[in-house]
Formats: sequence, C-alpha cells, structure tokens
Amino acid sequence: MTSADELRSRFVEELCREGRLGGDDLVRAFASVPREEFVAGGFDGGDGRWIGPADPDFLPLVYRNHPLVTKLVDGVPVSSSSQPSLMAAMIESLDLRPGTRVLEIGVGTGYNAALMAALGARVTSVDIAPDVVERAGAALHRVGLAGAVEVRLGDGYLGEPASAPYDRVVVTVGLTGVSPRWLDQLAPDGYLLAPVEHAGNHPVLRIRPVGPGMGEARGELRAGFMSAAGPLAARHPGGHPAPRRTGVLPPTSVRHPPRWHPPLDVFHYHDLWFAVGAWDRRATFSAGPPGGWGGPGGCLLLDEVHGGGAGLLADGSVQAAGPSAARYAADALALRDRWVARGRPTISDWSARLVPAGDPDQPILVPTGWIQG
Repeated sequence: MTSADELRSRFVEELCREGRLGGDDLVRAFASVPREEFVAGGFDGGDGRWIGPADPDFLPLVYRNHPLVTKLVDGVPVSSSSQPSLMAAMIESLDLRPGTRVLEIGVGTGYNAALMAALGARVTSVDIAPDVVERAGAALHRVGLAGAVEVRLGDGYLGEPASAPYDRVVVTVGLTGVSPRWLDQLAPDGYLLAPVEHAGNHPVLRIRPVGPGMGEARGELRAGFMSAAGPLAARHPGGHPAPRRTGVLPPTSVRHPPRWHPPLDVFHYHDLWFAVGAWDRRATFSAGPPGGWGGPGGCLLLDEVHGGGAGLLADGSVQAAGPSAARYAADALALRDRWVARGRPTISDWSARLVPAGDPDQPILVPTGWIQG
C-alpha cells in the first residue's frame, strides 16, 4: 500500500506541474502538512459511502485536488476541506510572511489554517460550530501546530476583536456581503479576502477599507464555497437571483449556435460570467443534469416575472425559454459580444464600492456599481 508521505509527495508534484503552487515556501507547506489528519473523522465519498481512515480509498481520495465534505446535516454539506488548489490560490493572494497576523472566518477542518501557519503566519480561526472547532483543534494538536493557530468558538460576523488588529482577514465560506467588523479589525494597509455572492457564484474579492464603514472591492479569482447562514447570507435588493435548477424552467424554445470552438475553459468562462453579472443583475447560476436546459450548469439570465430566461454557455451558445425567450436570448448575446468587444476582461479587472445592506442591526457591506479598470 502506498504511504501517506508518498501520496502527498506525488500530489504536490502534480499541483506544481499544473501551475497550482507558486513559490517554494507554499510548496513546502503543502508537502509538510498531512491533510489526512484533518479529515480523520472521514468524509462523504459522493457515492453514498462515508470514507474513513480504515477504508482503502481513504488516502488516495485525500490526496486528490478535490474538496472533501466532512459534515452533513439532513444530507446537506455544511463543512468541508476546500479544494487544495483553491486554498493555494487564496493563500498566495494573502502574501503571507512570518509573523503576519491572520483572522480566518470559518475553521473548516483546520487544514487551511495549518498551511498558513506552516508559512509562519499567526492565525486566529473562528467558527460558530462547537464540534467543528473541537475537531480542528485536535487535528492541529496532532500535527504540532496548536501553538501557531488559535481556534476559537464564536460568531464569525463579529470577528475576533480580542486579538486585533490583523494584517489579513480571510473568509472560507460564501457570503452575500462582508461584516463591517472585519474591516474595523484590520491593521493599516491590511486587506480582506472573501468569497462574495455574484451572479450565483462566490468569486473571491480583495477588499480594503476606505473609511469608517466603507470599503472597496476588486475581483481576485473564481471560487466555489458553501454558503454562510445568518446575517452574512442576507438577501438584499441589489443582489442577484438565487440559483435555479434547470428542471424548474420551461422547455427551450430559442437556440443560438456556439461562438467558440473549442469552448472557453473554466477560467475564461467565469471571466465572461463575472462580466455578465457586473452588467446585469438578472444573472445567476443554473444547475442541472448534463443535457438539461442550459447545460450541466452555467450562466443564466433569469426571468423572475414570467419564468424562463436565457442560458449562456461556455461555447458562447444561448438557449432561452419562457414567454420572453427571444428578448432574453438577444440580451444574452449582446452581453456576450460586449465582453468580447471590451477585450475579454478577467475577474481581476473589476472593482466596486461597498455599501451597507441586509439587517440594519447586523449590516453587511455589499459590492455595487462594478466598473472595469
């Protein structure tokens, strides 16, 4: 049987070959932190099985570039170990140095905090779930990093003022907006990375305070995260519609052919999708089975009034349905061509100001007025 050390070494080599790990320090962190210790309670195998350490598939599945769901409530994933390449990209964006003070919102398994600590960061990680905090703390103790990471039980919305200020705040759960408390707890020149809802996705934004209760956001990278609960998940008038499953939409009645052969890769498709969301608040995510309306999942302009809308797929094709299908298809085509005419801007080409929204007693700051450049 292949050992954990061998699998970890191969895994790191694979991430390096794919360009997912930048810098020798980050490579060493991934090579030195045993991911299996942070999922010792097992994870969802995706096929109805719960995979534990005694399962022969345990280590091979741990050392794949995939998220691992470690907690389900009524069949719904509520906690996980994120995709390693996404962790690497976010950690690289944090620009950590020995002694950097980091506040992490969402403990997860503790693996992300361990990687940051392996780079020399001083990490305070906060989560509202006692069992999550307990398991992460135990894992950090097993790998000898309990002294480098403080795992605290608390309301993530409030941050952790007792250990402020922080050079960085990083959020590992999808939000509709950020807590103003986090910006208040940043040190001068500090910044926040958070996955904030945009057109049915949770792209990571880099956010800096620009005054009391004010901030500015810039797109950082594409991402996918489980959604938060409570005030950090508040719907607001300027937000995009919630994702829809293709099965609840009418049959396709209008089709336009592909524009690109081959289709855009996942990164460029999300660049297009982000731009559509920046220009049109009807944009959201359509999720469905392969071959369903709008494809296996993609960008949807949703007709919330009459039902239906238009799906814009990675090959540039458009499928539309509902009583306004022709108009929605034309709008989707215009947005696609606008993105091309603007030079195919990437997620990082967009910036927006943050404004208060949500519950007035527990407000969140949400991006509005996205501009390119």
